Amino acid sequence: MDGGEERPLVARVFAQLADGQFHSGEQLAEALGVSRSAVWKAVESLRELGATLHAVRNRGYRLAKSSEALEADSIRAALSQDIRGRVRSLEVVWSVDSTNTVLLGRHSLPNGLSEVMLAEYQTAGRGRRGRPWMAPPGGAICLSFSWNFSDVPEELGALGLVIGVCELRALRTLGISHAKLKWPNDLLVDDKKLGGILIELRAESDGPAYVVVGVGVNVALGAAVLAKIAETGVAPTDLVSAGLAQPSRNAVAGAILDACLQGLLEFEREGLRPFLEDWAEADALRGRMVDVRGAGGDVVQGLARGVDLHGALLVETLDEGLRKFVSGEVSVRVA
Repeated sequence: MDGGEERPLVARVFAQLADGQFHSGEQLAEALGVSRSAVWKAVESLRELGATLHAVRNRGYRLAKSSEALEADSIRAALSQDIRGRVRSLEVVWSVDSTNTVLLGRHSLPNGLSEVMLAEYQTAGRGRRGRPWMAPPGGAICLSFSWNFSDVPEELGALGLVIGVCELRALRTLGISHAKLKWPNDLLVDDKKLGGILIELRAESDGPAYVVVGVGVNVALGAAVLAKIAETGVAPTDLVSAGLAQPSRNAVAGAILDACLQGLLEFEREGLRPFLEDWAEADALRGRMVDVRGAGGDVVQGLARGVDLHGALLVETLDEGLRKFVSGEVSVRVA
């Protein structure tokens, strides 16, 4: 971990096991300067957090899948030179309630600069509309970054679409070219959820807008966690299932962060228009029958017809013709 925090033992045990090889309790205890009992407790804590570990007599412990520990220096090194200069701070912590919540509580930086936080585990990770976000240590990217708009953009409500396109751009550099976007904030592969976006705003009237963008991407959740998420009614997937055999989490985090910050600069200069073509090509809903559920619980059904120039979802209904929906009001499911 980075950012000046004192790493708890469970984080140090995780780092030792990240290579996916067996490590005996004795070896771990000696390497970390603790008792074998303390190692066992740390392993049990990892299991409680959702990590899948194997324990074999006379061989020791290992993670079911190797999982590169997140490192701030490695992520920063993956950034382009211009973006690296715009990242004022980049922290990797073991555990936090929510990376979004932490950054929302901080003072905004001058326009064009960002603070970044990643966590191996979030105790209160959440998605849009307050839904919980399930991500065991080593299984996902939990990334938040801040941005200050000196003037509130007219199309700020469509920022989630911009970030979605930026994620697609990042994934293409990593070899994933078949991902899709589900309005307003889901990243899909084969109609299964690969990731999500949570954007939270702290704005003054007629003043600057301080935005925190949270990005969650499943990397290697494992069969047990995928099944547990599926029980909630969401069909999940991860980068390993999508075709990346040994994804580097630091490379993934760096690529996403770089593309997103580049995208924010482009959005400030040109608005939503430069992103609309990429969005249309990746639109997972276009031409499909959808149910649009409003804040009051009413449901509108119709054919999804893409988005307008301001990012609103267009739905062609039988009774009322073409209707528009904005992301703050609704949730959408394929009918």
